Order: sequence, then C-alpha cells, then structure tokens
Amino acid sequence: MRNSQGTNPLVKLLMIFVGISGCFSVLFGAWLAHGGQTLSVTAQSSLQTAQQYQLIHTLALLASLVWAMNKSATKLLLVACISFFIGILCFSGTIYIKTFFDFAIIGKVTPLGGLMLAFAWFLLSIEGIKNI
Repeated sequence: MRNSQGTNPLVKLLMIFVGISGCFSVLFGAWLAHGGQTLSVTAQSSLQTAQQYQLIHTLALLASLVWAMNKSATKLLLVACISFFIGILCFSGTIYIKTFFDFAIIGKVTPLGGLMLAFAWFLLSIEGIKNI
C-alpha cells in the first residue's frame, strides 16, 4: 500500500508522529528540569519516567520506520511500528494525564502501554530473525 511517491501512507503518518513526539519529549524534558521543580517529588519522578520512555521509544519507532522504508515494510514490521505508537500514547500519555489532571482512573491504561512497548520490541526481534 504505497502512494504515488512510493511511501506507505501509514509510514508517513507515523513519521509525522515521530517528529511531534520527539519535539515534545525534548521541550517537556527541558520544562521538567527547570519549571517542573515546583511539582512534588513523586510527580517529578512519574513525569521523568514518562518523558524518558517517550523519547527512547520515539527513537525506536524512528529506527523501525527507517528500517521499513529501506526494505519493503513487512506486516510484522508495520505492526511493531504501530505497537510503539500505541505504547507511547498509552504509557507516557496516561502518566501525563494522570499527573497533570489528577485523573487517576486513566492510570489503569498505563500497563497496557508498557505491554505494547514490550510487544513492539519482541516483534522487532522476530523480524530480525526472519531477515538473517
């Protein structure tokens, strides 16, 4: 499923997400290091975890997308990319929402995000095995 320029539209959308997520990670990390000092230690720790996981997995998603663009993107590789995307939103996003908006119930989604991130890494290992 490619458009006239040869790029899969899903890969394009995920690449846009990578840019936005990476930008947010850097800006939020800077804010947390300076302006976030007024937050409780617990809130700072939770937000640091969310920000670090977001940045690391945004880079993993970027690498996966580059892999998908440099070889024909298999369904397995695309599912890994989608899993990173969902994992970032469900893990980091729910921590941000829970911390800033005191919306504790959304914290029940956070473990699902962690599982999606782990699943994405697992799928990358399978993709790697298939390409050796």
